[in-house]
Amino acid sequence: MLTFKVQKSGIGSTINRVWLFLLFIGLCLSAENSLAIHPSDLKFEPLEFNPPHTEVVLLKNGIILHMLEDHELPVIDMMALIRTGSIYEPEDEIGLAAITGTVMRTGGTIHMTGGEINERLEFIAGSVEVGIGPEAATATMSVMKKDTDTGLNILADILKNPVFSEERLEMEKQKAIESIRRQNDDPTDIARREFRKIVYSNHPYGRFPTIDTINRIKRDDLIQFHKRYFHPNNIIMGVTGDFDKAEMIKKIEEVFGDWKGEDIDFQKVSQVKEVFKRSVNFAFKDTNQSVIRIGHLGIKQSNPDYYAVMIMNDILGGGGFTSRLMMEIRSNRGLAYSVWSAFVAGRLDLGIFAAGSETKSESTSEVIKLMENIIEEIKKSPVSDEELQVAKESIINSFIFGFTSNMQVLSQRINIQYYHLPDDYLERYRENISKVTRDDVLRVAKKYLHPDKLTILVVGNDKKFDKPLSEFGEVRNIVLN
Repeated sequence: MLTFKVQKSGIGSTINRVWLFLLFIGLCLSAENSLAIHPSDLKFEPLEFNPPHTEVVLLKNGIILHMLEDHELPVIDMMALIRTGSIYEPEDEIGLAAITGTVMRTGGTIHMTGGEINERLEFIAGSVEVGIGPEAATATMSVMKKDTDTGLNILADILKNPVFSEERLEMEKQKAIESIRRQNDDPTDIARREFRKIVYSNHPYGRFPTIDTINRIKRDDLIQFHKRYFHPNNIIMGVTGDFDKAEMIKKIEEVFGDWKGEDIDFQKVSQVKEVFKRSVNFAFKDTNQSVIRIGHLGIKQSNPDYYAVMIMNDILGGGGFTSRLMMEIRSNRGLAYSVWSAFVAGRLDLGIFAAGSETKSESTSEVIKLMENIIEEIKKSPVSDEELQVAKESIINSFIFGFTSNMQVLSQRINIQYYHLPDDYLERYRENISKVTRDDVLRVAKKYLHPDKLTILVVGNDKKFDKPLSEFGEVRNIVLN
């Protein structure tokens, strides 16, 4: 018997223990006949890992700053989350937030053009990026330690003083319009978009830009969107790398110090209506395969049942080849290359439960029925001890790979604060997963899965289907524009 010990300090050494194990298993398997050591003879100490903490400082103008020193390499990485997003867009200007984020970076500032910013960053091999998603704006910076001042000045200038060049705005609008014109090329993209539209009906989470909404966007709209949400008291920022704490705070306050906080009037966003109603939807696409999506609204990440739901979904379809959907539909019946389920927990509101597959047109209805039956079955009786153990080990053991770099640690800590999760969320995550029982899995399956009220969506050629979709209910035809 061979026992390994690896020093257990720091992120890198913990990750290295995992890779060492995998590497040694590979070596043993490839040379099993020539080595006296068999993988079953290897013994490793239990993996111990405690998520690193950041030090949090409140700057004078309201910026919340997370700090994580790392002196291994002379590099400085930063990120910031700004509370804004496409959920705050006017309904007739969908696409405004994403374009605002892009043109903030490409359109220059009152001090530099977009081209000059690119040249300066290329000269120091650094990067500064800005983007706005549904629930947050993200800004990042990465530079060598010696170029910290240059990087900070560029980042601060972009966040504080964008000019939103008319030329760059028009360029981004044309790119967005071209993307919309091509949005029906890929049947998987169609399924993803249309499924979300149905589940999040009449809510910003289910809105997508059109050529009309993009054309309505003017430069002043970008200016006003930025003016409304980009203020220091609306920012959580983080920095990691080779720095001295006091010196870094001083540098950040120097570049952001003249930026004054303001009261922010957030656009009111309606809550997602918790409605579960069966619907059958079809979009024609002349292909040999059908893309299937079935599901409904899910839960919030703050839900106390979150951990049991994650285990339940892993067993149902999230666990790859060990999941029930994959075992039955792919392994046992050979009807699909890929079949899966996902319980995407929402952070500000309800998320989505979705199961999906791609199968040949002639087995479309058969696969839908099998998926429905498997979802129904997990509601009827407790999962096996083996299924529960495999799911727990998979989730717990993969947890560490969310901390493979200090930037990931920084992102995790900032997101916890941004989305108002408990301070000890990361510390208790594995414990909360390990406490889930078979009864918990059955209880949440009964509570949060609604196989009789599924939204069913198929993208494909109905002329080739094994049975008409009307067998599942009245069919709503989606016209692809």
